[in-house]
Amino acid sequence: MDAFWISLVAIFVAELGDKSQLMAMTFATRFKAWPVLAGITIATTVVHLFSVAIGGLIGDALPTTAISIVAGIAFLGFAVWTLRGDELSEEESKKAQRTTRNAIIAVTVAFFLSELGDKTMLATIVLATQHGWVGTWIGSTVGMVAADALAIVVGRMLGKHLPEKVIRYGAAAAFAVFGVVLLVDAIW
Repeated sequence: MDAFWISLVAIFVAELGDKSQLMAMTFATRFKAWPVLAGITIATTVVHLFSVAIGGLIGDALPTTAISIVAGIAFLGFAVWTLRGDELSEEESKKAQRTTRNAIIAVTVAFFLSELGDKTMLATIVLATQHGWVGTWIGSTVGMVAADALAIVVGRMLGKHLPEKVIRYGAAAAFAVFGVVLLVDAIW
């Protein structure tokens, strides 16, 4: 259960203000909420299963202390990445707005491609090196879908973005705390 809860919280925080959350808001202005959420869930489930497989292989091959140090540094890097922020390019925004095909397929493909190499994928890999793959997979998937569901609700209700600076700073601070905790655990 620890892997589930840690992954859920870490990925939920990582997703706040992320490009894919902005995509969820954009798709929510074009399509009904349920097909958008279904597409996000399908893509996230597949990407995070792949991520935990990679993390599990790395975790079995490397010593725990080395993994903790790399994970701590990675989370500090995620904090910096989050501070930098993510935005949809004009082309990505237009593509999301003009998609008229089946909403589930459009959202699934868009989210799958946007998540490859994204910080939530990398964070899931890092978490899987430390914790069980099943709990990490389910927790990271639920965390990401919950954060994107929040974006859908906010996007549908308010029709505008969350206060991006506040979210960015809060998420960056959480990543920095996770990174410091991992480094302190590895060193002591």
